[in-house]
Amino acid sequence: MKAVILAAGCATRLRPHSDDTPKTLLPVGGVPILRRSITNLMRCGFDQFVIGTGYLEHMVREAVAAWFPNLDVTFVSNPDFRTTNNAYSLLLTRPHVERDPFMLLDGDVVFDIDVVEELVDRGPDCLAVRSVGEIGLEEVKVTADNYDRVLAIGKHVPVRSAMGESVGIELFSAASSKRLFEALYQRVTVQGLVNEYYEAAFQQIVDEGSTLYGVDIGSMYATEIDTIDDLRAANARLAQRPSFDVRVDAVRLAV
Repeated sequence: MKAVILAAGCATRLRPHSDDTPKTLLPVGGVPILRRSITNLMRCGFDQFVIGTGYLEHMVREAVAAWFPNLDVTFVSNPDFRTTNNAYSLLLTRPHVERDPFMLLDGDVVFDIDVVEELVDRGPDCLAVRSVGEIGLEEVKVTADNYDRVLAIGKHVPVRSAMGESVGIELFSAASSKRLFEALYQRVTVQGLVNEYYEAAFQQIVDEGSTLYGVDIGSMYATEIDTIDDLRAANARLAQRPSFDVRVDAVRLAV
């Protein structure tokens, strides 16, 4: 199974922590965000990785090689990371992912393994939604019908009508992968929308008839690390838990 992790941004809101370290390599609960993500995904059966890089990308490549020397991983560089957004970075992965089922993650998400297991159990064409806790105006929010089919997704969605916050973890089927990359190409390449979030392409394929389901993860932990306050809160939360075991069993390592 394939996983795409987008980790190209320079994380200006996390300065000075991100001055000389990519956000995805910042430790949370004593473990770099990216290492935690890859470990959790491998434990859930993901064995092929595509990682979108940009800011200080050599550090990301070196870290992954040191942690997982046998990992089947492809790095896709976004040289325009300072002037583009994650839709652009995702489109660059197209040759490695289009027409394949895959899980998509932002490189700054800290999450329980249960979240990935929940999506895999639910099946493809779904995204993780956090309905517990406060949801702000700046969060990417989701509205859905009575069958949890996504109707709208984006920061523009009113809080009062939202199912919850999209946490940046999605699972796509092969058919939806094809439609998603077609939408990204039209938006980013044809229309020149290089600085928009990939959720705009999600919205487009939904509007065109694709079905995505919102999966309420309840009290499972998943949070994006966007600011210093986010980093502090995540460290405080994970400090209350047992240490994260970064080891992966021998079968998973032999990818």
